[in-house]
Amino acid sequence: MKQRISLGRNIFIGSNYIFLIFLSFLCLFPLIHVLAISFSSSSAAASGLVKLWPVDFQISSYQYILNKPEFIQSVLVTLKRVALGFTINLLMSVLCAYPLSKERSSFRYRTVYAWYFIITILFGGGLIPWYLTVSETGLIDTIWALVIPGAVPVFNVILLLNFFRGLPKEIEESAFMDGAGHWRVLWLMYIPLSLPSLATISLFTLVGHWNSWFDGLILMNFPDKYPLSTYLQLVIINSDPMKMSAGDIYKYAEISDRTTRAAQIFLGALPILLVYPFLQKYFVKGIVLGSIKG
Repeated sequence: MKQRISLGRNIFIGSNYIFLIFLSFLCLFPLIHVLAISFSSSSAAASGLVKLWPVDFQISSYQYILNKPEFIQSVLVTLKRVALGFTINLLMSVLCAYPLSKERSSFRYRTVYAWYFIITILFGGGLIPWYLTVSETGLIDTIWALVIPGAVPVFNVILLLNFFRGLPKEIEESAFMDGAGHWRVLWLMYIPLSLPSLATISLFTLVGHWNSWFDGLILMNFPDKYPLSTYLQLVIINSDPMKMSAGDIYKYAEISDRTTRAAQIFLGALPILLVYPFLQKYFVKGIVLGSIKG
């Protein structure tokens, strides 16, 4: 029998919808505003006429950025970094989380290793020791300098090990009784059952590597080795009209720092905006289950 909903309940549900729509608009407004500025003329952007729709529509800011060979090179560096970093981070997170999720009776020194990782969150050696370590290992000006120092994301390890602890122990015990070893249990049972948590840490990893710019600035000495975020961070700072060609000066006259920065922000956020909808359905489940100790 269909339950009748009272008037107060309908008002409450309607108010929630209105509030959530308003909240969603507040979240989308900055991005829409940035996109509108990036497609507007420099005079309209400078005078504050742009709100949610471009004024004097033009694509000069995007042409100025996309026509640079350095931009294409930085995209290739970032794609390589994301591919290597994503694979290494996910692999190391799984390999660290699985043994740490075991009871002390199964892994005698589990607590010691757990604190070994947690201390790295609480205390850091500082920028100079970090740079010297990377330099002494010969990673400067290589793609590995952007990947190896952060190969083990401790937050992801903690999230994943808590998810592993929440899985039924009977599944693992039955597999051991059938003759399976730890490797088979991990790859054939734990990994398929942990897709929500893996999708969550995958999103964290992709966003982290794509948006990271400071390490590229510190560890790379040549502009052709900069990742995309580092290149976009410096493209306006290094825009000196005295060093531009006649064509660049003409293009620069049609844009401004504000429109170009808006184009940079949107280009930097676009890949993550395209990937997020595919991982969003796992995001909340992965966070909630991975944050509760089983």
